[in-house]
Amino acid sequence: MRLQKFMAQCGVASRRKSESIILEGNVKINGRIVTKLGTKIDPKKDTVCVNNQIIKIESKNVYIMLNKPKGYVTTLKDEKCRKIVTDLISNINERIYPVGRLDKDTTGLLLLTNDGDLTYVLTHPSKEIIKRYIARVEGVPNKSQLHQFRTGLKIDGQLTSPAKVNIIKQYKHRNEVLLDIRIHEGKNRQVRKMCQSIGHPVKRLKRISIEQLELGDLKVGDWRHLTLTEINYLKSL
Repeated sequence: MRLQKFMAQCGVASRRKSESIILEGNVKINGRIVTKLGTKIDPKKDTVCVNNQIIKIESKNVYIMLNKPKGYVTTLKDEKCRKIVTDLISNINERIYPVGRLDKDTTGLLLLTNDGDLTYVLTHPSKEIIKRYIARVEGVPNKSQLHQFRTGLKIDGQLTSPAKVNIIKQYKHRNEVLLDIRIHEGKNRQVRKMCQSIGHPVKRLKRISIEQLELGDLKVGDWRHLTLTEINYLKSL
């Protein structure tokens, strides 16, 4: 088994984040530091340590939906001592981690789990998993700007994939609108950068669904376990 997959199944982090941990020199196999990606291990024979702690595959998978509040970051540790999303989860013995990311100022649907295989499915670009956001932005985008949004925008030197966007509400007295935005990529602060690119910066941003999994009426800061039906649905994607 590849080392990063083993780490994900142990609930250390997603495969991508596990790769970063390996490259940083924080992983040992049988007492020796390993920094080569793709290194294979035998879970029955090899001893793997992350930050000098032995890790083992979790015997129980956990699947949680959180309505992330503003001000929390989607990392397991933060060098700036900011609040992290796992601080909001209580009475869970397994090591869980966020599936994907939401920036500090974005609220809404965030999944947390220790299932590395599911995390891989939901975050790998080839799967094109649709995430839906509601954004309140400054000004009113015109048809040309919305067309640019839908066909692709250059952000951070790269062209975004086609996205869906529609105006769902206009606040004339504030010169603001609500946009319904659907993307299948996960670039850093992508929705905010796309809106900024067409000249309508985001004032508030909330993710409300991942494919057909919806946030519903879960209150901000609250969390719940996914139902078996929801888990099976995500695994079918």
